[in-house]
Amino acid sequence: MSERLKPLIDASANGPLTREQAEQAFGILFEGKATPSQIGGLLMALRTRGETVDEYAAAAAVMRAKCNAVVAPAGAMDIVGTGGDGKGTLNISTATAFVVAGAGVVVAKHGNRNLSSKSGAADALTQMGLNTMVGPAVVEKALKEAGIGFMMAPMHHPAIAHVMPTRSELGTRTIFNILGPLTNPAGVKRQLTGTYMRDLTRPMAETLRLLGSEAAWLVHGSDGTDELTITGVSWVSALGKDGVINDIEIHPEDAGLPEHPFEDIVGGTPEENAVAFNALLDGAKSAYRDAVLLNSAAALLIADAAPDLKTGVEMARASIDSGAARDKITAVARITQEA
Repeated sequence: MSERLKPLIDASANGPLTREQAEQAFGILFEGKATPSQIGGLLMALRTRGETVDEYAAAAAVMRAKCNAVVAPAGAMDIVGTGGDGKGTLNISTATAFVVAGAGVVVAKHGNRNLSSKSGAADALTQMGLNTMVGPAVVEKALKEAGIGFMMAPMHHPAIAHVMPTRSELGTRTIFNILGPLTNPAGVKRQLTGTYMRDLTRPMAETLRLLGSEAAWLVHGSDGTDELTITGVSWVSALGKDGVINDIEIHPEDAGLPEHPFEDIVGGTPEENAVAFNALLDGAKSAYRDAVLLNSAAALLIADAAPDLKTGVEMARASIDSGAARDKITAVARITQEA
């Protein structure tokens, strides 16, 4: 039990923590000095009151300082959702990462197993033949040879082992849903990141700006998903190279794509999602494919690989239909299984 944490839990419930207080609190958590009750109390106090940009930045800075870092090529990006949207969709950001890699952009993807959904990124990739439990050296090999690597959060953030049992028992979204996308071990400067709540897009963009990002889209679908949705409008807080954040709306039609009903992108177990993932890579036409095309187009735009969304969609289509995206899966599976 940490006596130092007690007043910080009380302070977190009654008002925002200062940057210094938040760094102290998360330092105590990551050093393993807090009890499960204290960890749960702090996390739920923050969630109930609502976290601030300073708290996000402080917690992310502490996590980054303690991570097992990965060296990635210049221009690498991350494509990731916060999780916690409770919608149970197919693995859109995971598929998007491989499609974007197939289009020529290096992707250093950060992720985890399902904590508040049916199938997280690591669950899906395990079904696709990848060994996700690899360290920095293997990820760096994958980034160099395949142009994409998957960084399993617990392998790169050993300090979160102190909080994972409590987080898993809570079974609900916490600040750690937000911290994952903010603490990429490869230190990427470009990101397409989905959030489980519209009100999070702006503060997360502001946090990434504080942390040194060059370009990022923080997105939330009008259907409640932490992706650019194919079912209607999505809200985006777009961080540009000039440091300016613009709040915009994106519709599938902006990328030359049709809308689809939400039920057409609902997933299931990791095994069921893998069937859909394989069909997507084999070129099957579906709402899932269009959702991945839309998100891939945005990622290619953020990476400066495409001038606009419609061009990005064409590049993503070519990545799938040429087999390039499938080849990326095959290559990373081989590299990680050899490890």
